[in-house]
Formats: sequence, C-alpha cells, structure tokens
Amino acid sequence: MRLVCLSDTHNFHHDIAIPDGDLLIHAGDCTDGGTRNETANFLEWFSSQPHKHKILVPGNHDFYFEKPEQIGKVPENINLLIDRGVEINGFQFWGSPVTPGMENWAFNKERGTPIRNHWNLIPKETDILITHTPPYGILDEISSGIKLGCEELKQILEVVYPKYHLFGHIHHAAGAMKQSSIHFFNLSILDERHRLMHSPLLLDL
Repeated sequence: MRLVCLSDTHNFHHDIAIPDGDLLIHAGDCTDGGTRNETANFLEWFSSQPHKHKILVPGNHDFYFEKPEQIGKVPENINLLIDRGVEINGFQFWGSPVTPGMENWAFNKERGTPIRNHWNLIPKETDILITHTPPYGILDEISSGIKLGCEELKQILEVVYPKYHLFGHIHHAAGAMKQSSIHFFNLSILDERHRLMHSPLLLDL
C-alpha cells in the first residue's frame, strides 16, 4: 500500500502535484484561517483526489473542525481523525489534532495533564500515528534554535511504539529521521514564510 503524505498546505493545495497512491494523508493546517469557505474548498479538492482511502487530521489553523455540528459535513470518503483511529488494509492508524499551548489556536491544549489525556488515548497497537504537533526534540526546531514539540507526546512514545509517526506544524523542520525504531516524518509542504518548498512524502507499507 502506497501512502501519499503531506501537511501544512494553508490553502495552497491546488498548487501541489499529488502523486498516485492508495492512501492520501493530510496531517493538519489544510486552511489558513479555518473559515467555512476555506474548509469547503479544501474538502472538495481532497475528496475528489483519486486515492481509494483518505485521512485528514486537522491542525491548529483548522478552526472549522472544532465545531461538532460541522463534522457531519465532511465527505464520507474522508476519514477525519480527531482522537480516533481507523484500520485500513490491516494497518492501524490513529490521528489527533491537539497541539500544546494556550494561544487560542484550534485544538490547543494546556501542557501537562490536559494534553496528556489526549495522548493516553493512543492504542498500543497503533502502526501509523498521525498528529499535527511533533514530539519534543524530533523535527521541531525553529530557526532560533527553540524546540516547539510536545514533551507529553514524547513521553507517550516511550510506551506506544508506532512504526511511523507523521506530523507537521513546524514548517522550519520538514524532513525525516529514525529514533528508537520509530520512523518520524515532518510533512510540512510550506516553509516558515509560506512558500511552497517541499513535495508530498511517498511511503510504501
């Protein structure tokens, strides 16, 4: 099964060449302001892609998905993962949009117990974990050298060992690395100045 993975498109989705594959994954910030019109435009585009399976995990810009009444408007061929999982072709996927902080962004959760409660929901049998935030110290460093990943998520990864962890959020740190048998991928498509700099990741399972 071929996965086509990206994140942080911020309304630039129409400008991105999307490779063929079996599963299209977006790890958050599909919009910039999270408005109804922005979201409708993205969902129409995303649902029309030819990939048999689609997974969307919102990001901190995607306010639309914070409203429960909007969830039912997501096209049926999109798996919207907000602290939930889905099995596809025998692989267990889990997605969560929460990010650490109290800056009134979408899905922001206070560090410590409030955000840890979300990470505690991740099943141990998860094969592919999709979050918007990176874990602390993993592809999370901005140009000033500050690391903005989630410490509580890093702690959970010492208990839950997915084969792959896909995320975005930190535009400066797009790339890949492996640590403790987990393959980590920061899928950010845009750089910190919102310039289109990267291509979707292809991952064969």
